Amino acid sequence: MTLARWIGLPLAAALATTRASGGAMDLMPLPASLVAGQGAMALGDSFAASVEACRDDRVAAAAARLAPRIAARTGAPFASGGAGAAVLAIRCGAAPHPVQQAVEDESYSLSVTPRGARIEAPTPYGALRGLETFLQLIEPGPGSWQVPAVTIDDRPRFPWRGLLIDSCRHFLPVEALKRNLDAMADVKMNVLHWHLSEDQGFRVESRRYPKLHELGSDGAFYTQAEVRDIVTYARARGIRVVPEFDVPGHTTAWFVGHPELAAAPGPYRIERSWGIFDPAMDPTKEEVFRFLDRLFGEMARLFPDPYFHVGGDEVNGKQWDASPRIAEYRKQRGLGSNEALHAAFNARLVEILARHGKKTAGWDEILVPTLPKEILVQSWRGPASLAKAAAGGYAGILSSGWYLDHMLPASAHYAVDPGAGEVAALPEEARRLVLGGEACMWTEFVTPEMLDGRIWPRAAAIAERLWSPASVADVENMYRRLESESQRLEDLGLTHRSAPLRMLRRLASGRPSGPLEALADLLEPVKGYARSEARSYTSRTPLNRLVDAVRPESDAARRFARLVDRFLAGGEGRDEIVLQLSTWRALRASLDPLLAANPLLAEAEPIASDLSSAAALALRVLEGTVEPTPEDVALLDRIAAPRAELLLMVAAPIRKLVEHGKHP
Repeated sequence: MTLARWIGLPLAAALATTRASGGAMDLMPLPASLVAGQGAMALGDSFAASVEACRDDRVAAAAARLAPRIAARTGAPFASGGAGAAVLAIRCGAAPHPVQQAVEDESYSLSVTPRGARIEAPTPYGALRGLETFLQLIEPGPGSWQVPAVTIDDRPRFPWRGLLIDSCRHFLPVEALKRNLDAMADVKMNVLHWHLSEDQGFRVESRRYPKLHELGSDGAFYTQAEVRDIVTYARARGIRVVPEFDVPGHTTAWFVGHPELAAAPGPYRIERSWGIFDPAMDPTKEEVFRFLDRLFGEMARLFPDPYFHVGGDEVNGKQWDASPRIAEYRKQRGLGSNEALHAAFNARLVEILARHGKKTAGWDEILVPTLPKEILVQSWRGPASLAKAAAGGYAGILSSGWYLDHMLPASAHYAVDPGAGEVAALPEEARRLVLGGEACMWTEFVTPEMLDGRIWPRAAAIAERLWSPASVADVENMYRRLESESQRLEDLGLTHRSAPLRMLRRLASGRPSGPLEALADLLEPVKGYARSEARSYTSRTPLNRLVDAVRPESDAARRFARLVDRFLAGGEGRDEIVLQLSTWRALRASLDPLLAANPLLAEAEPIASDLSSAAALALRVLEGTVEPTPEDVALLDRIAAPRAELLLMVAAPIRKLVEHGKHP
């Protein structure tokens, strides 16, 4: 299927039934078209799936995983097959290419009646997406589990729906990556962008240049067998793996074993802190390109995907500026700036990768009109670069607005749309070049224990934006379904719920952790790059404080803010607000034993104390017994400010209550 034909596929303007948007079918992402039927298909204690005409091992393997996944979802001992088993028939066409491409037909239809269910798809990829929808439909029934009768016709809005995972700042074990591949498949994401080299580590075994991983990784790297295992695991779920080896900057770890590649003499050592560093490859040395040719050729054999990501971001040019030899090189070749020198470097990379059968992808710094139109531009600095790339004839994907490490709420990510804004104003031919986007999980402040909780469930909101029709945009409905999706992900083996609780219980030092959990439920980490600005961190700094254990988004604070808005609009819910404030007023005293027992919690004491005081103030104002004093206003300012790299997310609704005073 060509890119033009894929983009031209019709999409439903809205769902065909209100049940999908407000009832029991908490699907995520929502399908293009859904019509609810009558009744349901009951599931007994066994389940059978028949695969018809799908000459693809991935579909058969996914069908074989259905029974154990249903068992994990329901807690019931489901078995494969058996007398009277419910039957799902799966029929699909063959994969059109030996290796999954950036644009594939992932459409499918799913019909469920009380007598059985059927998935039909033109490709194995559509069948795999349909199987995930079927699993999401499972719900409790009268006496057993069931799948509601429904007719779904579905297809993605964008073909590129990715998640970048950074294995460099903090190394991530294979099992953590596989867990997240399962989660990606569940929400129909189809690209793992694997960030594998950085100033802090070169993370893949190179047999051609073993010093890269032996000296540049602290011993934390993936063997080539492990890489192939991940690629195979992803392929089985219809997920492509795009590797990123970032050049010419972000390469300090490369130079530990190969200082001859650098634009300035060494010695070099693995970088332990975070930021943009001066070391960069020397773009004037032929030996650099010979090295990259051999290395990228070796890596290209590990990753069958058509695209190979070369980074290209945040090259500050300081080493280039300091070199008379590089200055002379630029002068002789008429390269008037470091940007022009970088563009010439990238042009060589495009040629190298083409010889190895790869298309070049890079961050938006690589975008110059002299590069071949086959490159892919990934926009991280803003949607303007995405529109500029498309207007210039380049395919592109969006990541701006989808940096999960910025700790923004799901609603903020949900509002980002690759097809909106400047892109929407482009001619149709240019709009077709916007392939989709990727959420990004950079790991400066993420350990393997924290990984799932920093990605999920917020990434599911991004997955929906990339899959579902643009008209699917109801934020409250999204949050309702996100809660159901979060539970499904936990059933799948993700630890985004359990790991934060485990971390809080560790901080509680053997004491009952309930009060600490109650406080943590109201907190979020500071946003953007504020943690890096708050104190000095390195890759060896333990991430074991309260800020590391709290979730990126406080559901409790969002619910309280909604309750306050309803109360101020019409007086509804006063008793519930009073009960909540009374609980927070008493929380400080119950936290005392925990705060005293662990020095790591000492920084939370002012937050807990001020929360109790602010809750007491709001209660007094609600009762009409006090007018806020200057000291009270200072308290409200204090609870809204970041402390211990944490934000108290009920600060704003408490201020609303106090400033509005008594309400009828």
